[in-house]
Amino acid sequence: MEPAPPPALPHLPGVTFTDATPADRPEIAAFLTRAHPDSPTTPEQLERTDRFHRPDDPFLRVLARRGGPQGDIVGLTEVSVPHSETLPGWLALDLAVLPAELDGLLPGLLIAVAEAHALAHGGTTFLTRVKEHWPERQLWQERGYTEHDRLWNSTLDLRTLNFSQFAAQEQQARATGVQFTTLKDLGGLESTANQRKMYDLIATLLRDVPTTTPIQVWPYELWQERYLPTVHHPEGIHLALTPDGHWIGISELHLEHPARPGTIHNGLTGVRKEWRGHHLGLALKLTAARSALQRGYTHSRTSNHSINQPMLAINEAMGFVRETATITLKKEV
Repeated sequence: MEPAPPPALPHLPGVTFTDATPADRPEIAAFLTRAHPDSPTTPEQLERTDRFHRPDDPFLRVLARRGGPQGDIVGLTEVSVPHSETLPGWLALDLAVLPAELDGLLPGLLIAVAEAHALAHGGTTFLTRVKEHWPERQLWQERGYTEHDRLWNSTLDLRTLNFSQFAAQEQQARATGVQFTTLKDLGGLESTANQRKMYDLIATLLRDVPTTTPIQVWPYELWQERYLPTVHHPEGIHLALTPDGHWIGISELHLEHPARPGTIHNGLTGVRKEWRGHHLGLALKLTAARSALQRGYTHSRTSNHSINQPMLAINEAMGFVRETATITLKKEV
């Protein structure tokens, strides 16, 4: 099958539409931060995200510049394969515009470009993700997108965490005989054996995460391609091992937030089903928090699906402060 041609770029007086290049990342990051100051973006974050795009995946990133090809970016639209909802025909669309452009023709033109590209590449289900209070939410809803899922971002000031209040739970966790260690202490992910153990653990836990749409676990080779390059600080990946060395739990606290100094991202935390009910998940998060403090971090930031009540309860008990919800909107075409 011949690849679909790129969509025709729209015409709007005073605005130039161009395909973005990697060289545009610093300018794009500055634009996204202007459009949404509550969600600052850095070139490093864009580069990290772009590493997930495979050569054969549908991808589009179009910039709208006011005042010619070298003018200021005032709008952006994007099409890509979702990170977790990798179902046949599902594509992720994105839109950002400066506040001054919201009431004009630009937002609708950018959405039309994205939808045309997605349709041309076999898209049947379109997803977009917005903060609950962002004006783009209404723009998508006016075009038939409805709420599909809801995520809560939350941040914990590690310096205020009262570890002593969880002493009893930590004691119960350690009474199981489970060993708490770090990926660094286990030799990192240099060996194929450790890579296999890590993949098996993460894949098992992701399948159990309560979500509106079950997470589609990446095949092992794709996981290697995407996950391994992110592990620069294996001392921030905390693991729970049975006495005979079986990997049963994890709490990831190893990815820095470039736009939030002193903040580290709390990724996947979970324990295999047969070991739940002993406070091992809480113990892992507390162990990771102590380590982050010792490494000089002041805040931990995470996100959880709204129906993941067990983890939301743990985060609330630890003192994570919930932010405005991030909503996934969906449209069947």
